[in-house]
Amino acid sequence: MSMKTGASRRKTSVVLAATLAMGTMMVSHAALAQTRLLETGSSLLYPLFNLWVPVYGKSHPGVQITTQSTGSGTGISEAVSGIAQIGASDAYMSNAQIKMHPAILNIPLTISSQMINYNLPGLNGRHLRLSGPVLADMYSGKIRYWDAPAVRAMNPGVRLPHQQIVLIHRTDGSGDTFIFSQYLSFSTPSWNNSVGYGTTISWPAVQGGIGAEGNPGMVNACKGTPYSIAYIGISFKQAIEKAGLGEAMLKNRAGRFVLPEPKTIGAAVQAMASHTPADERISLVFAPGAESYPIINYEYAIVNANQDGKTAGAVKEFFSWALSHGNSPYFMKQVGFVPLPPAIVKLSEAQIAKIH
Repeated sequence: MSMKTGASRRKTSVVLAATLAMGTMMVSHAALAQTRLLETGSSLLYPLFNLWVPVYGKSHPGVQITTQSTGSGTGISEAVSGIAQIGASDAYMSNAQIKMHPAILNIPLTISSQMINYNLPGLNGRHLRLSGPVLADMYSGKIRYWDAPAVRAMNPGVRLPHQQIVLIHRTDGSGDTFIFSQYLSFSTPSWNNSVGYGTTISWPAVQGGIGAEGNPGMVNACKGTPYSIAYIGISFKQAIEKAGLGEAMLKNRAGRFVLPEPKTIGAAVQAMASHTPADERISLVFAPGAESYPIINYEYAIVNANQDGKTAGAVKEFFSWALSHGNSPYFMKQVGFVPLPPAIVKLSEAQIAKIH
């Protein structure tokens, strides 16, 4: 009786060991079979991806998405080179870039905006009024002090300090630089003719200027430098408020001063959405309309239409989720973005369908 029991136990142990081994192999094979996607690029879009990915991962455990904040320029270049499956960018690729890389798609996933922030002791609680030409003159060194006549004229009754303006700009390839310099170019012919716009530009040499990397670097540099000014993506609004920095009202194309709010961003989108081409590469900066905020943009996923194996399906499914669930108020409110209009969603879906 005891011998049968011992044999039975040994048999049970063997079966249990085999079952555990098989389970380990299944877990190992499942881990190996998991599709991995690398997203890299825009520091403005980075906070939204970090909201999206954990939620998406719960319903799609077979897909692992790694996010990196490296700047839009890197997002574009690494999507083109194949290092990253998803390049995040506030900037669309140029005609010359598309001609060199015709398989690369620029797919809007949502809409963001940009703030102009400053560190003026005693005045950070006020919304100073600024315009594209005044900002262009600041960044070109023509306006050196906060109490310059052009700044005073826009801010009657405000006691501006006679302190030198400290200019902060991005040092990395940046979509924020792209849309900020577009605002300067589209509103100020002299800037457009001399400097222009791009993810990297040749900044005029102005004494005392500071370079910073990424939106976090811009926030920290502005916070730590009295009398400074910076351009920062709206997804960092909470960080701006925590740092106690001021936020400017910007002069739009209609001559009105507005803040980046859902109403003003939405007005600019409404004015420009119908002009969006099939490949969706278009600037939304300096849109017409009395209520339009002047610095808004599509947030692009830069992706190669030709993907390997299961990667194509994983990328397409994630993008489709981002256009629907990802554009919900739950996500948009946390980063200050606005969802894509239905017509633009359809254009993005048509581009997603090209991925294979």
